[in-house]
Amino acid sequence: MGRYYNGDIEGKFWFGVQSSNDADYFGCEGESHHISYYYHEGHLDQVKEGIKDCKNALGEYKKHLDNFFKTDGNDGYNDKMLTDFLDKNVIGSRIHTENGVKFFLEWYARLDLGKQILKCIKDNGECSFEAEL
Repeated sequence: MGRYYNGDIEGKFWFGVQSSNDADYFGCEGESHHISYYYHEGHLDQVKEGIKDCKNALGEYKKHLDNFFKTDGNDGYNDKMLTDFLDKNVIGSRIHTENGVKFFLEWYARLDLGKQILKCIKDNGECSFEAEL
């Protein structure tokens, strides 16, 4: 299996000798625009484990984030709005900062993606998509 380039010129990169970004040497950097993903039923356990990890990382914050995003007007949120909401609604000694909230948002967004992948595999037997960079 080789790595090819195509367009106005076409060819094959030399195996074990030439990297895919070798054309960068000639004064123009190449750009990656997407990553391709393909999941199938054999990935179900890994997807479920990833979802479990997300829920564990979120802990009690999952229910608070669910409540925040269910509230009308919060679809156009910013980090300060979320920080204020958590300070008001989460009981405990944690002090919420906008930077700290980003940690939970990352896990929350990842959980949403994992749920979409899981549903797609269950519904279709597979799930493929491209992610822009």
